[in-house]
Amino acid sequence: MRVIVVGATGNVGTSVLQSLESESRVTSVVGIARRRPRWSPGSKTSWHTADVAEDDLTGVFEGADAVVHLAWLFQPTRDPVTTWRANVLGSMAVFRSVAQARVPALIHASSVGAYSPGPKDRPVDESWPTHGWPRAAYGREKAYVERVLDLFERDHPTIRVVRMRPAFIFKRESASEQRRLFGGPFVPGRLVRRMPLIPDIPGLRVQALHTSDAAQAYRLAVISDVSGAFNLAAEPVLGPAELADLFGARLVPLSPWLARTAVAAGWHARLIPSSPGLLEMALNLPVMDTTRARTVLGWQPQYGALQAMREMIEGMSEGEGMDTPPLAPGHLKEEFTTRVGAKP
Repeated sequence: MRVIVVGATGNVGTSVLQSLESESRVTSVVGIARRRPRWSPGSKTSWHTADVAEDDLTGVFEGADAVVHLAWLFQPTRDPVTTWRANVLGSMAVFRSVAQARVPALIHASSVGAYSPGPKDRPVDESWPTHGWPRAAYGREKAYVERVLDLFERDHPTIRVVRMRPAFIFKRESASEQRRLFGGPFVPGRLVRRMPLIPDIPGLRVQALHTSDAAQAYRLAVISDVSGAFNLAAEPVLGPAELADLFGARLVPLSPWLARTAVAAGWHARLIPSSPGLLEMALNLPVMDTTRARTVLGWQPQYGALQAMREMIEGMSEGEGMDTPPLAPGHLKEEFTTRVGAKP
């Protein structure tokens, strides 16, 4: 099998490449990224430099057995036109190239963020509505691409389409990138590990999984004759009490309104890159049922949610990264000068 991975140098992409390298049925892999990395996962993988928002990938896709679409721009949250262009229009361009190149399988990285607000006291399956959270660009864009895929499946019934809807995905090597994207330069990694207080916000119950487990799900989707959506998450569901135990911190009651006000103040003051809409989205996300991934896909996570979170925290503290442009540790001076989260 020849597999194309679009967005191959980030948190998930690097692990997907490693997983595909270990798969005997995969003979070659092409990793597509805007910036060519020095890192390589193995002899099966070659690199192709392209921007999904600008470059036609039809020629690259020709002869492929599957395309895994992972490319996504989280920042700048202050410039939704830029993220819409990369994420929505870029995804549409990828899907169009898949159809034109007659690739038989498309595996797309959707997200728990595509889901409409839902319950925290019971899990929902893949039939839950995917209209996103309107005040977060991430949720709007993930939901819109779901609608684009609805039309794509209608118009191209011979192409096998898989939609992965993972929870928050962590690994040690992506810790520096995630701190930059969501915490910013005023949240140094060592401070994260020593947080003495955890806000006890009603409704804060989220799911997580290790990146290598997410990568295994993508590998299974490539080699198996499956289609449709798959929720991906590990146990347990993480609330304030679990996070406080993980950090060895004390819980401090905080209302959702006050939490949002604090995040909004930091975002508007350009102290943090995470928008208040992202916090609202997290507080409204449903808890996902992963039965379909386990029974239909044959997926079984090897790491618990707390293990994945612990790796990320330790990685932040130690400044971990990888030799790819998105995951490279970088320096705080560069973060201040490039202003992650600001309009470019």
